[in-house]
Amino acid sequence: MSILVTRPHPDNEATAESLRARGHVVLLAPVLKFEPVPFHDESQAGYNAIMVTSANAIRAVAPLLHNLDLLKLPLFAVGEHTAAAARDAGFTEVIVAGGDAAALRDRVMQGARDKVLKKKGTLLYLAGADLSRDLGGELGAEGFNVVTQTTYRMVPVKHLPREVCEGFAAHGIGAVLHYSRRSARAFLEAARDEGVEISALSIPQCCLSETVAFVLREAGASQVLVAARPDENALFETLERALRTRLA
Repeated sequence: MSILVTRPHPDNEATAESLRARGHVVLLAPVLKFEPVPFHDESQAGYNAIMVTSANAIRAVAPLLHNLDLLKLPLFAVGEHTAAAARDAGFTEVIVAGGDAAALRDRVMQGARDKVLKKKGTLLYLAGADLSRDLGGELGAEGFNVVTQTTYRMVPVKHLPREVCEGFAAHGIGAVLHYSRRSARAFLEAARDEGVEISALSIPQCCLSETVAFVLREAGASQVLVAARPDENALFETLERALRTRLA
């Protein structure tokens, strides 16, 4: 049985490598495609810190970071994966939150209490085009000045790879891994267009968060499991639990 990874490139390659190291056969179907958005900072703001909810936001602006004089600022990252991308890009002061947007909001607020940044200072939020929640508004209500800059978009892929469709048709896929609400929706749309939606939704859907799981449940998936924590190791634990249950 194969495990289907819907995560976009290039992160899906690291996920596949980790799964293969655990003894799994892996199929890749990146259902979202990364596209950088030109960065035009017209705010004239003197930033005190940066906030990032995705490694893709770092990738999108990486070539510009030295010219923008941003690398010297403290950066608040949603989780360890995003933090690693920030360090690779040259940031030296990286503060890591617990893996989701709510945890990042709370970590920024704690950062103000710890004097890492000034509460009345200006926070640059490097964001995607589609936001799951209004972090800027939430922090603004707490007294922070947040400038949101869209640095990338994730575009849905219309079709699943042929081997994935054949895998669903032959009942050769044991579970699907979902990392975001948008990718879950894109996966459902592609599966529907390919005529494999019923087969796709009949197997375990392993989700990084409850927000992601809601999309699958709403679509009629019969086996939706949620990671205990919003990180990949917890998602892998959920996968193993799903596979054991299926074999029992």
